[in-house]
Amino acid sequence: MKHRTTLPHRLIAALAAAVCFLLSLSAQQKSLHQLQQDFVDKRFGMFIHFNMPTFCNQDWPDPEEPAMTFNPTHLDCHQWAKAAKSARMAYGCLTTKHHSGFCIWDTKTTDYNVMHSPLRRDVVREYVDAFRQEGLDVYFYYSILDTHHALRPHHITPKHIEMVKAQLTELLTGYGPIKALIIDGWDAPWSRISYDDIPFEDIYRLVKTLQPECLVMDLNAAKYPREALFYTDIKSYEQGAGQKISTSENRLPALACLPLQGSWFWKTSFPTDRLKSPETLVKEMIEPYGPAHCTFILNVAPNREGLIDQNALDALREIGQRWTTTGHIADVPEADAPIISTNLAKHRPASGSWSDDYAIYDFANDDDFGTCWNANREVEIPWWSVNLGREMPLNMIVITDRDADRLQCYRLEVEHGGRWTTVFEGESPTPQRVKIHRFPTRWGVQVRLTVLECKGTASIAEVGVYCEEK
Repeated sequence: MKHRTTLPHRLIAALAAAVCFLLSLSAQQKSLHQLQQDFVDKRFGMFIHFNMPTFCNQDWPDPEEPAMTFNPTHLDCHQWAKAAKSARMAYGCLTTKHHSGFCIWDTKTTDYNVMHSPLRRDVVREYVDAFRQEGLDVYFYYSILDTHHALRPHHITPKHIEMVKAQLTELLTGYGPIKALIIDGWDAPWSRISYDDIPFEDIYRLVKTLQPECLVMDLNAAKYPREALFYTDIKSYEQGAGQKISTSENRLPALACLPLQGSWFWKTSFPTDRLKSPETLVKEMIEPYGPAHCTFILNVAPNREGLIDQNALDALREIGQRWTTTGHIADVPEADAPIISTNLAKHRPASGSWSDDYAIYDFANDDDFGTCWNANREVEIPWWSVNLGREMPLNMIVITDRDADRLQCYRLEVEHGGRWTTVFEGESPTPQRVKIHRFPTRWGVQVRLTVLECKGTASIAEVGVYCEEK
């Protein structure tokens, strides 16, 4: 009887202790701004493109290339980690799956993985263990585009979405704390997979549920303005694709990437190729990017043996000798929360006051930030509106101006049941080009922008309408 009466008390005590532990973890969880600051303070890290393309001499191999092609005969992730350490890097980021869909971990979602190759070893596990042993943070790269599994435009099914979720769940539950997830192949002109085809908000919230302190970075800088975080926690710049960060104007936490060698994946000429200058990388990228709130990630491609070539090892060692100012160097300004929801206004019917020449209404919601709706200069109070097609909940409107300070004063209204309600009226809350307005959720079928004061004629690149999950 004694045991029967005391056992529940022990269970209650244990449950209470568990609850207290979970609450303490919650209390210790860092804010997004703190995580962004921590990321920028890392300053410099190693991108590691190592996957099926390594063995095909092309960055985009045949989607049906057999798993048996992947055969690194002397794989040594500890060599990679020591090389990163020699360059004073603070983290690594490995291509767990690239565009051709080959998974280099022991996934249960597909047979197209490393366990069906001659290696039969979990490369992700070995990478994680090696980098942590050297005191380096661990990031993952993951491609949404997957040509082997036909996860590409006009072929995406619910099963594809479930596969993405299952693969990310494996990566974020089987390898300990992952500080950042770099996603590629989403909403890019070359991939043409939209944030609606694979719902961004669903994936973003899945990642944050599995690992609340994992930063989500989408490599989408080519499309979105540099003044706001559209579908990413960190603004990215692919240097080799002409995406240059402004070290004088950037105010967002940022990432800039570039390969040390001639391309992202290893090529047969790499052992004797001339590499990028360590001095130039330090003086023109690593050192100036830190004060500009940007970390620099340098790609180093291992060869078909699974080792980094000697010329690359030498370059990394020289970088470490030239670069000495590591760690915190600048406070990152606190930015608006990332925009992660579906744009309800995209491609919906638009109308407005008289436009200037061909630059008519639908240029303001065509999902192209390089085009604009231009009001005709003869109109004293220009307006623009979009019909969402049905009543729906709304809680955010984002205006992207043509220029940073062109739109001076304006009114935003939502129409519900034939009645217009003002959600904002006044001077622009920011001199930045992108103006984000969040407000309590309300229902509406139309949204209207009325320009009350403008420098020159009104010219609006995009108006986005959203309902963020609360």
